[in-house]
Amino acid sequence: MIDWSAIGWMAALSAASLAGGIVGAISGLGGGIVIVPVLTIFFHIPIQQAIAISLVSIIAVSSGAGSVYVKEHITNVRAAMFLELATASGAIIGAALVSRYLNAQVLSILFGIALLASLIPIVVRFGEELPQNVQNDRLARFLKLDGSYFDKNLGREIDYKAGRVPPAMAIMFIAGVLASLLGIGAGVLKVLGLEMALRLPTRVATATSNFMIGVTAIAAAGIYMHRGNLVMPYVVAPAAIFVLLGAIIGTKIIERMSNTAIRKFFALLLGIIGVEMLIKGMSM
Repeated sequence: MIDWSAIGWMAALSAASLAGGIVGAISGLGGGIVIVPVLTIFFHIPIQQAIAISLVSIIAVSSGAGSVYVKEHITNVRAAMFLELATASGAIIGAALVSRYLNAQVLSILFGIALLASLIPIVVRFGEELPQNVQNDRLARFLKLDGSYFDKNLGREIDYKAGRVPPAMAIMFIAGVLASLLGIGAGVLKVLGLEMALRLPTRVATATSNFMIGVTAIAAAGIYMHRGNLVMPYVVAPAAIFVLLGAIIGTKIIERMSNTAIRKFFALLLGIIGVEMLIKGMSM
């Protein structure tokens, strides 16, 4: 006899994972923004296991979308590899040490407030298609973080510079800590750091974040696996497969979007995550 409830359960999981992959590829946030709430609220999976599954799906998003963006020379690989040192360190410290002592309620509330406050500079820049008057700082010049890419939406090659590396490194470290603690949040802060601190074009920030989130997720997932949280292969496998498929679809959609449209999409998700974190913290 066919177990229709199991089929429906798997179909719902696959649809959520597909949506997570699309959203993650476009916004640079990974699939956690969709997958973690779905797994905990609708599938009643414990939060620690949901985070572990989310980290695996983020690796899939990074593999799918990240490879496409690198191939098209949109990703700033130099910036990604340098800043990932700070992010991976934050992820390891967060998963191994901070999670045992930090008050999750306070963290969620403060994180939600910080995200909602960060909407202000993004909204102010809604009409800015490309960053203006950006100057490389000394470290950015040394690391050669400036670059160029072909913007299919504008139909021309875009040259850009990068600045304010130290603030970007601080944001990346915090992103790593939050990634390991909450399963979501790393991509949010990475895009903010890349766009608001380094002042990279939104499309480059999104692509570079997609490249980086996989490394962060691997660093944190290893610890969750060691703790025995990465179980339920019947959930992990379809989630990873459909997230990867969604990520590939997302890279096709973003080609037709302007930097302004991507920024507005990111701002919408930022607001959703901020409110979600506030509600989560207040309900604990």
